[in-house]
Amino acid sequence: MGKKNKPEGIYKNLTSYGDVDFSKYMRRAFLAAAGYDTEDLDRPIVGIADTSSDYNPCHRQMPELIDAVKRGVLEAGGLPLVFPTLSLNEVLVSPTTMLYRNLLAMVTEEMIRAQPMDAVVLLGGCDKTVPAQLMAAVSADVPAISVVTGPMMTGSWRGERLGACTDCRRLWAQYRAGEINEQEIREVEQVLCPTAGTCMVMGTASTMACVAEALGMMLPGGATAPSGSGDRLRNAVASGRRAVGLVSEGTRPSSILTRQAFMNALTVLAAVSGSTNAVIHLTAIARRAEIQLTLDDFHEVAARVPVLVDCKPAGSGYMEDLHRAGGVPALLKALEALLELSCKGVSGSLLGEILAEASFPEPWQTTIRDLDRPLGQPGALATLYGSLAPDGAVIKVAAATPSLLRHRGPAVVFESPEDLARRIDEPSLQIVPESVLVLRNAGPVGAGMPEAGCLTLPRRLASQGVRDMVRVTDARMSGTAFGTVVLHCCPEAVTGGPLALVRDGDPIELNIDERRINLCVDPVELDRRRADIVQPSPPGRGWGNLHARSVLPANLGADLDFLAPAHD
Repeated sequence: MGKKNKPEGIYKNLTSYGDVDFSKYMRRAFLAAAGYDTEDLDRPIVGIADTSSDYNPCHRQMPELIDAVKRGVLEAGGLPLVFPTLSLNEVLVSPTTMLYRNLLAMVTEEMIRAQPMDAVVLLGGCDKTVPAQLMAAVSADVPAISVVTGPMMTGSWRGERLGACTDCRRLWAQYRAGEINEQEIREVEQVLCPTAGTCMVMGTASTMACVAEALGMMLPGGATAPSGSGDRLRNAVASGRRAVGLVSEGTRPSSILTRQAFMNALTVLAAVSGSTNAVIHLTAIARRAEIQLTLDDFHEVAARVPVLVDCKPAGSGYMEDLHRAGGVPALLKALEALLELSCKGVSGSLLGEILAEASFPEPWQTTIRDLDRPLGQPGALATLYGSLAPDGAVIKVAAATPSLLRHRGPAVVFESPEDLARRIDEPSLQIVPESVLVLRNAGPVGAGMPEAGCLTLPRRLASQGVRDMVRVTDARMSGTAFGTVVLHCCPEAVTGGPLALVRDGDPIELNIDERRINLCVDPVELDRRRADIVQPSPPGRGWGNLHARSVLPANLGADLDFLAPAHD
């Protein structure tokens, strides 16, 4: 697992004054002003990354979580020191939090490297927070453990159980179709998010929490406990205690995040029918760990692992149901025959040892199925190639309409998310249920890769009862969304990918069985169109400019190209 470590404590990562003893003297002096004495400063230091913010209601109970982690660190003989990082909330950041995932990873990594800490507890939750923190943990490679805020509890509207954000989208679609009125949608707004915490369906936040536990970067049972619950706080205390243990054992992310651990994570991703965003995030984390994950890896695992968890949007339940059913440990027990049991995570035990003491999902519950009685057949996630996506694309088959998984139709092209919002309801728009909606210029370089891929259906067709259409894009889709949507088309349009060549009326063919997404236009005509393309300039300054010039394509994880794997 790692070499036995002697904690460096407060003298780790000394400030550069050109005099080591003076640096130590200054640290003691300033920490004395904060009330720390020599007994405090002789302990191993555990940094606690704080992603709370008034702009992040998902994390609003994080102060309580921080206190719980601090208690665990103190109980184990460590000294907890809290430090802030960026806080990314999906609905209060423009244009998209994905634009800032790599910035959060950089800030977190640099603060771990710059400040004295023998271990770090990473507190996150909302979608991009956990992957960014795991990317940082791999690169900084100090003992690290992930703790999430946990999912919200469900709400209720007129006797119907509701939760963010699959129900948000379903009810908004009903509102656009005229099936519920203005007063009713305002009532819905007040009950969709009744507590603190992340979305309580199997969106990106819940998916990444389950994946972090499967990777071994989280204590068993840590992924699903609801925000504010006693289970959530006990997990935080235990994680604080365990962080101190990781220091003495010398257990670092580089020893945990093996290829076998990633294969376990892919198995869990398939079994929960998780967010397609996890494909990008896991690829980026693996790249930091010097492990190559390809789209074929995701496809091959999904092709043999059935869906076992009944959770929206692929199922009907919520994360609190999954937690009551035993959480990720019970799911791993159900998947035991498909897992690499020699992996050892932050708990210090082999996965096989953990599962030897775990119980199979109990018969009284229906949220976690077993391999003999799955919720859905293998293939919940598929990766595609073809003339429209030579470097690959992704589709969440479990959230798609079966009748559309083999489809041919004429393209209706939108140049950007703004163009989509402006024109989708125009009466003059030539669009029929068989049309294929195409959104481009929304990839990592073009727009920071927003969750715009689940294109809103035209109000006119929605009012006629149309609930799904084939959609193709270089953008992402929220893990809470549903529909027949081909995502992450690579190369993206603004870098000259084939998506840039599509014109209104062009036939597009989707065939999931053959893993194909094709633009059915003569190559000579496409070459003619390619000659007319003018590449846009990157943003003029700041982070947007650095990101656009440096970001890798989605199939490589959309990390920055200069953040090559590096360990101390």
